[in-house]
Amino acid sequence: MDNHKKAIITGVTGQDGSYLAELLIKKGYEVHGIIRKSSTFNTQRINHIYKDKNEQSQNNLKLHYGNVTEYQTIQKLIEEIEPDEVYHLAAQSHVRASFDLPILTGKISGLGTTVVLEAIRNSKHNIKFYQASSSELYGSMEPPQDENTLMKPQSPYAIAKLYAYWMCRNYRDSYGLFASNGILFNHESPRRGERFVTRKITYGLTQILAGRQNFLYLGNLDAKRDWGYAPEFVEGMYKIIQYKEPDDFVLATGKSHSVKTFVKFCFDYMDLDYRDYVKIDKRYFRPTEVDHLEGNYDKAYRLLNWEPTIDLQNLAKIMVDADMELAGLNTKGEGLQFLKNSDYNWTTNELTLG
Repeated sequence: MDNHKKAIITGVTGQDGSYLAELLIKKGYEVHGIIRKSSTFNTQRINHIYKDKNEQSQNNLKLHYGNVTEYQTIQKLIEEIEPDEVYHLAAQSHVRASFDLPILTGKISGLGTTVVLEAIRNSKHNIKFYQASSSELYGSMEPPQDENTLMKPQSPYAIAKLYAYWMCRNYRDSYGLFASNGILFNHESPRRGERFVTRKITYGLTQILAGRQNFLYLGNLDAKRDWGYAPEFVEGMYKIIQYKEPDDFVLATGKSHSVKTFVKFCFDYMDLDYRDYVKIDKRYFRPTEVDHLEGNYDKAYRLLNWEPTIDLQNLAKIMVDADMELAGLNTKGEGLQFLKNSDYNWTTNELTLG
């Protein structure tokens, strides 16, 4: 147990932020999440922590209003909280949307990282910093990609993340900050937002089965990605920060599959032929496509003893089961049973939060 440690999580209401908050609380941390002040509360993914009958869980998650683009707010929170660790996950993280919102994406996903780093530097506290980098940094480079692969981003999101990646390294080299990049390849779960392709597929499938829609509209089915299970990748984030020195690590599964393969896994699981229900819509193609991402996680395996265990077919079953339950339909249960037999046995009502 890491008793008495304090951590700040930006982006705590997202998929990764919610799993990370759970993990750190289980390890005895006092977790401080930064959320945006808006007209609607987007805390569905972390509400169950407050409902936990375990009083420690309830008391160990504290939320604060803040925006990572506002330096004074972030600096004030860091001074007040005096965290041991800061996990910077907040971003405008939807790649397709970044083409429509390039300026906003640059401010949040790029400049926001500098704001947090500068606040840490000026705080004079000994704080470890984790930057959520992305496999999208590699863009058009041929796989497999690792920590030494040249980066050629292909979207405003990836370009903003490349700025953040180098800022993290610059603050480490220039000021001696414990600042590490986690270059995470795609990682999914039932808590993934419905605009992301894997969740769009599993959610759309269950809506078809419920009779609420007839077809699922997708973009490039031939794009290949390296897909893992989000809670395992969140454990990797934690291990990166606990390593003896700041460094940059790729977290991946080492295997890639096409979007079409994931679609087929999901529809086959429910005994349907995806070709009867999936239609291609050019609106979902990116102006510049990233064709093939596949990571080499050898460094994380050697130095962090980190390795993913859940393959894409079981991940598809987990996500379909969760969305089936969310839609009020009977599940096949294979995915949920697989989870119960693994280290990630969260209950389904905690999982089905998109």
